[in-house]
Amino acid sequence: MSVIDTAQPVGHEPSSKSADANFGARRFGRVNWLGLWTLYAKEVRRFLKVIFQTVVAPVISTLLFLIVFTQAFADSRPDINGVPFVEFLAPGLIMMAVLTNAFTNSASSLIISKVQGSIVDVLMPPLSAAEIAVAFIAGAATRGLLVGFVTAVTCASFMFAIGTPMQVQAVSAILYFSLIAAIIFAAIGVIGGIWADKFDQMAAVTNFVITPLTFLSGTFYSIERLPEPFRTISHYNPVYYMIDGFRSGFTGVAEAPMSIGIGITVFFAILFSAIAYLMLRTGYKIKE
Repeated sequence: MSVIDTAQPVGHEPSSKSADANFGARRFGRVNWLGLWTLYAKEVRRFLKVIFQTVVAPVISTLLFLIVFTQAFADSRPDINGVPFVEFLAPGLIMMAVLTNAFTNSASSLIISKVQGSIVDVLMPPLSAAEIAVAFIAGAATRGLLVGFVTAVTCASFMFAIGTPMQVQAVSAILYFSLIAAIIFAAIGVIGGIWADKFDQMAAVTNFVITPLTFLSGTFYSIERLPEPFRTISHYNPVYYMIDGFRSGFTGVAEAPMSIGIGITVFFAILFSAIAYLMLRTGYKIKE
């Protein structure tokens, strides 16, 4: 009876690379750029599919605000800090559109995924918590900036039609504060979307946190005209610095020092992004 020798030659070991190739394993570097881009693109395409709801509707709402307030003060047309009221109001409305849409995009995406049970499609791919956080925040910030740009063009067209062209004094301030504000509220949206278990809780965050912060931040008025202690309290609202810095890019007039606004916005961008990352890393309410 013959014996079949199945032993490998001396010094020969199976190749791990060939084994990986057989199973279709894919190696990534320190960052899974393909997965990160895919999740980001998914978030962008999600809101672009319903562009009339996610982009056009907010622009119309903002334009209505501008028309109503402009007509309400048609006779008096008060100046605020030496700036015509309509020129003071428009940048605040644009920034408000950026903030609310950045928050809504990431928050709605996560809460819908959790309710429908499709959040597993995000957790299963080889993506780290940091990559998931960056993709959601970047996707939401993209929507906020897109809505802000379209809103700015629409408001500028309206102001030109009424004989008050929109001025631009500092492009750098406009770009910085719009971008940092979109990132901050996109991160807050991630936090809110992970925390909320149902749409009622998400609506509560919007109604009792986001809306008061945006409306009571000098969007429609100068906080320097408020009586105490409301003036001091308003200085603790981070949205005030976002709107004031963004507005100064158009009007050239800022109520708060620019350095303070930059410092506060950087701090909150890092803080909320870190919280969103930690919630994703620990699996808080998404891996239970």
